[in-house]
Amino acid sequence: MTELEKLEAGLEYDFWDKEVNARKMHAVDGCQKLNQTDQKDDKAVESAIRELFGSTGSNPTVLPGFQCDYGLNIHVGENFLANYNVTILDTMPVHIGDYVMIGPNTLISAVGHPMNPSGRRKHLGIAKPVTIGNDVWIGGNCSILPGVTIGSNVIVAAGAVVAKDVPDNCVVGGVPAKLIKHIENDL
Repeated sequence: MTELEKLEAGLEYDFWDKEVNARKMHAVDGCQKLNQTDQKDDKAVESAIRELFGSTGSNPTVLPGFQCDYGLNIHVGENFLANYNVTILDTMPVHIGDYVMIGPNTLISAVGHPMNPSGRRKHLGIAKPVTIGNDVWIGGNCSILPGVTIGSNVIVAAGAVVAKDVPDNCVVGGVPAKLIKHIENDL
């Protein structure tokens, strides 16, 4: 089994493998193009987003400082907003619903590393998909960890570290993020 096949199967893989690493070149070029595009040119920005991401709904907005691992594993819905300096490490699929706002300096990571030093010395990674529902507001400076599913109509308080799944219609916050309160869905 190749390292890329291991990654796609959700197994530990060598992230320094040439085939695995080659996937990043699309994202390096795409992020550079997106971040250098004149923000006043809405059509050019949207075009750069569509070239970089796997799929987008209408009206995607990504502000400068955006970084990602592959880009092609990012799938966003309608009216997506990523504020300044958002990073999405999309070694596995990251699915984001409609009307999602992501605050500045937020990290969404679909990849982690072994707990043992011998695994880290072997450059091993393990990736798990991330899913975010509709009508989610992720505050600034948050971290969403691998394998997490966030429901719809959720607010993630600024600075939160989301390590476990989050149900629909609630506010979570803290390190690690915990339920703060349930909220009403008025749609």
